[in-house]
Amino acid sequence: MPHVELDALFWNSGWVETPAEEFRRRVEAVLDDDEGWVADGNYRTRLGSVILDRAELVVWTDPPLPILLTRLARRTVRRARTQEQLWGTNVDTWRSAFMSRESVLLFALKAHRRWRPRGTEIAAHWPVVRLRSRSDVERFLADVG
Repeated sequence: MPHVELDALFWNSGWVETPAEEFRRRVEAVLDDDEGWVADGNYRTRLGSVILDRAELVVWTDPPLPILLTRLARRTVRRARTQEQLWGTNVDTWRSAFMSRESVLLFALKAHRRWRPRGTEIAAHWPVVRLRSRSDVERFLADVG
């Protein structure tokens, strides 16, 4: 199935956000694929339930905060060191990653508190598999594989 990376549809060069209506159009165009898709990302505040209403299953990766931050920091350090190109030719820089108000680490820390209640809310209305650990992920993949 096609992998839909929502960040790739949202971020333009120079870390410029795609306007709301254009972002929705981009996402809906990809979701119209009759063969199915796997969407990666969490843009519910911008898309509402557009993705959830079309999903057969929601996989909620919900590791404990220390693990989340450790993995995010490692990935961000690697990207800043190698200048790995991201969406729209963007790259993580040391300054943006660790010394700015737009830091992805700061965002994750602030957003973590908001995501948990929303995940529980989503689970009340859509089929959700919640994966909290590496062993949860391995069991899930073995079951679907």
